Amino acid sequence: MSFPERTTAGYADRRHAGRVLAQRMTGLDLVDPVVFGLARGGVPVAAEVARSLAAPLRVCVARKIGAPSQPELAVGAVTADGPASYDPRLVRSFHLDEQTLQAACERERAEARRRERLFQRGQPLPLAGRDVVLVDDGLATGATARAAVRMLREAAPRSVVLAVPVGSPEAVTALRKEADVVVCILQPVGFAAVGQWYRDFSATTDEEIYEILRDFD
Repeated sequence: MSFPERTTAGYADRRHAGRVLAQRMTGLDLVDPVVFGLARGGVPVAAEVARSLAAPLRVCVARKIGAPSQPELAVGAVTADGPASYDPRLVRSFHLDEQTLQAACERERAEARRRERLFQRGQPLPLAGRDVVLVDDGLATGATARAAVRMLREAAPRSVVLAVPVGSPEAVTALRKEADVVVCILQPVGFAAVGQWYRDFSATTDEEIYEILRDFD
């Protein structure tokens, strides 16, 4: 089977990226895998991987903890459960104290729990002894992926594989210390943003996620 055509920008859309990523995953020796899509944008990518692996699909929610004056810049991230993850360099740079971080953490954790309830399908799957594949649409700072990997690790899986279509080389290198395996197809020099590597990077909606999950019921 040949790889789908890439656009000059990288990928046509998230589903296209997922199909390319899925073909790269076929060489891994995975045991009873479960695929998690990092909400929201990672879910359409993860769906293609889950179909290829004939694996169940679930949604993982991680929320970035933004810098006070730059909310899109993640100084850390948190999931519905599990420890928060911070970038010590950025925390020092913005002079963030423990009280400020704790308030932001609790606010984002509550939102992560709300979203997780929205996307939950049936009973939680047991992960112990299984290979878990965490999929996102790309890695910029890697903050949310790091928090998600740490949360999934607490369920005692056989391994945690992080799979993304594109990522900054720095983030990929950092995440190799967190996940057992990191699969990243494109690691462009001069990486600026995930969206620049997609022709269509429109926001993934809750309705789109619901529709994807219904295909796996």
